[in-house]
Formats: sequence, structure tokens, C-alpha cells
Amino acid sequence: MVVDDADLRGGLRLSQAGAPPRYPPAATRLRHRSDAITIHARHRWGMTHVHSAEPAARPQRDRPYVPSLDGLRGVAILGVLLFHTGHLSGGFLGVDLFFVLSGYLITDLLVREAERSGRVSLTRFWGRRLRRLLPALAVMLGCVTVLVWAFEAPSLVQTTLSDGPWVLLNVLNWHLLAESAGYWDRFGSDRVFEHLWSIAVEEQFYLVWPVVVLVLARWRHRVSHRVAVVAVLASVGSLLLMMLLHNPADPSRVYTGTDTRAFALLLGALVACYGARAGKATVGGRWASPLSALLAVGLGASWFLVDGVGTEWLFPGGLLLHSLAAALLIGLCVQLPQTWTARALAWGPLRWLGTISYSLYLWHWPVIVLLSPTQTGLDGWPHTVVVCVVSVGLAALSKYLVEDPIRFHARWARGRSGLLVLAALVVSLLLLWLALPAPPPIAIDLTELS
Repeated sequence: MVVDDADLRGGLRLSQAGAPPRYPPAATRLRHRSDAITIHARHRWGMTHVHSAEPAARPQRDRPYVPSLDGLRGVAILGVLLFHTGHLSGGFLGVDLFFVLSGYLITDLLVREAERSGRVSLTRFWGRRLRRLLPALAVMLGCVTVLVWAFEAPSLVQTTLSDGPWVLLNVLNWHLLAESAGYWDRFGSDRVFEHLWSIAVEEQFYLVWPVVVLVLARWRHRVSHRVAVVAVLASVGSLLLMMLLHNPADPSRVYTGTDTRAFALLLGALVACYGARAGKATVGGRWASPLSALLAVGLGASWFLVDGVGTEWLFPGGLLLHSLAAALLIGLCVQLPQTWTARALAWGPLRWLGTISYSLYLWHWPVIVLLSPTQTGLDGWPHTVVVCVVSVGLAALSKYLVEDPIRFHARWARGRSGLLVLAALVVSLLLLWLALPAPPPIAIDLTELS
């Protein structure tokens, strides 16, 4: 059982000045003594919850900041950066790591609220998500659109103006699939917003999953158990869809489809429901460090060995195994933060990179497209260094000048005023895409093809 210091101060009361103290019954004194021992243990070992021997005690889900999770974000964005600059064939798996992390963090938040209050406030949840994600996204969309229209080729201007509204609607992945824009096609025309397909997948999860948890919260008892069961069943369904819809010639449908990628998010949700709390009871401290190191090495090896199209086993089950390993590693990092791997992931620079990972993900692909080797005259690692420096700089500016002020300090971003600002922001971006004249379609002389 977890109690506050205020609860302990209420255990011994004085009736009136000069009156002898009135002690509570013996059972109550024993409970307060047990609570005091629990709080002492929490302060000594830096824990946020101690499992009570009382079976009826409801588990508390308030956890401290886990620096290794930010380190995992840093690893994920590094993998994506190296993949998109041609240095790490399996770096695209960083997106899967992001998915698992998102599923864990969001479900932990939702289940904690459901266990505490018996309900989930959808308006509060979606409001927090909008304040967290939309400001940085809107700034990037507006700036990149203007730069592409002013300086880039007509083909890139066309795709930018046509893709933008689908980004705002959070369905860019389905838009790209409808246009048969193959994710693995390296020879097609560049799309400056193509990387935002993964943001669309997460946003669709954020719309649906809280409603599922809200329905399950009607049975307040054992909410996490019910959510875990649904997560397992939905993960199996998602994997089956991936196996049925997989096209070896072009796996874009199963790679970017929300239904076929949901298992990564749901495995993270499963860890939030059960694995992170049961880890200490099921994995002894002696084996936790070797196991977490083995998982980290396995994940890293897969990033070096796999290829998006050339690895046949990736889509029939390999992505599931990768996501499962990532989920287990997250659970160990949360439950046992003193393992070798968790301490390595908590390294300061890597952790800081994780704190800017969202804005860095937003900016890195437009920077790669706008500062291409043709534009800069650089190639290989020199080009990669330029891309990384510019992307990290823009991401840091986004975090400290846009994201954090709006997320933590702007009162106008909440309530009705927040809705009005949101509406104005969306309308402004739509007007921008409508106002900028699109270049005429490229004419092809068919007679010259004969």
C-alpha cells in the first residue's frame, strides 16, 4: 500500500490543548506503522510503489521518470537517421521501437487513470496529445511548404501541396497507399512529407485505443487485466492480417497500414498492463542484466542484418519478434532501472537526443530532401553530418521555442481558447496550401517514346 505523508500525519491526533493524546485502535496503529515502513523503503530505494501483502490493495501506477526510455527514443531516432542517409540497412526498425514505446506510455497513462477513477477522460487525453504533437507539426508543415514552393522542382511542389491536407487529417499512410506510393521505391519522386506515415499510424491509435480502454474501464476491477487480454487478441489479429496481405514484390501495404502495424503498439500496451509490474517478480535480479543486454544486442544485430525488401522473414513474423523484444526490454528498463543496459541507455547525450526525438523525426526527412547531395555537393558521411547537425538544430529550436512553452506554460492552449487556436491553425495551413499556385503537370510527348 502507498500513502502520502499527509496520511501518516493524520494517524495521531491531539484532541484539545493540554489533553492527553488519543491513540487509534491497535489495528489502525499497525497499518500506519506498515505505511511508514513502506514510505521509508520508497525513499531509500527510489521506488514509486511497493507491492503490499494485502491482496485487496489496488496497485499504484505512479512511476518516476525513467531516463532509459528517453535513451531508447534516442536510439530509435539515430537508427532512422542512419537508415535514411544510407548507412544502416535496418535502421527503419527504429520506427517499430517508437511504436512500442508509444503503446507502452499511452496505455500506462490510460490504465492508471482508469484504475484510479473508474473512467477515462477522452477530452483531456486528446487535448494533451494535441498540445504535445500539433504545434511542432504545424510549424514544420508551414515552413517546409514555403521552402519547397520557393526553391524546389515542380514535381516536389505538387506532392507537397497534395500531401499536406492528408497529414493534417492523420491519414497520410492510407493516402500514400491509395496513390501506390511504394515506401521501398528508392527511384520515385521525393515526397517531403512521406515520413509522416508513421505519425499518422500513431495518431489513429491515439483515437481508437483510449475509447477501448474507456469501455473496459466500466469494470473498474482488474482494468489492466482486461486491457491486456484485448491487446493480445488484437495483436494476433494484426499479425494475421500482415501475413495474409503481404506482397513480397512490394510490402508497402503491410508496412505502412495501420491495421497490419498495430501489433507493435499493442505489445507496448501489454507491457504497460502487466509486464512492467510483474518483471521484478518473474525475473530475478541476477538474470535481469544479462537478459536486458541480450535483448539489446539482438535488437541492434537485427538493425545491421535486415533489409526492408531483401529479408523474406521480416513481414511474416520478424517484425513481431522485433517488437516483442523491444517490449520486453522496455519492461525491464522500467522495472529494473539498475541493469547494465538501462544505465547505458540513460547516458546523458543519448537521453537528450530522445527528448527531441519527435521534432527531430519531423524535420530530418525534409532536411534530407532539401539538402540533397545535388544541392550541397556532398555525399556519404560528410552529407550525413550536415543533415544531422541541421536537423538536430531545428529540432532543438522546435522543442525549446515551440513545444515546451505551449505544452507547459500557455494557458490559451487549453479549453475553448485552445480549440479556437487549433481551428485557426488548421484553417491557416489549408489556406496556405490552397493559396500557393501548384505548377502545371509535366507534359509527356508520347510521340518521342515510339
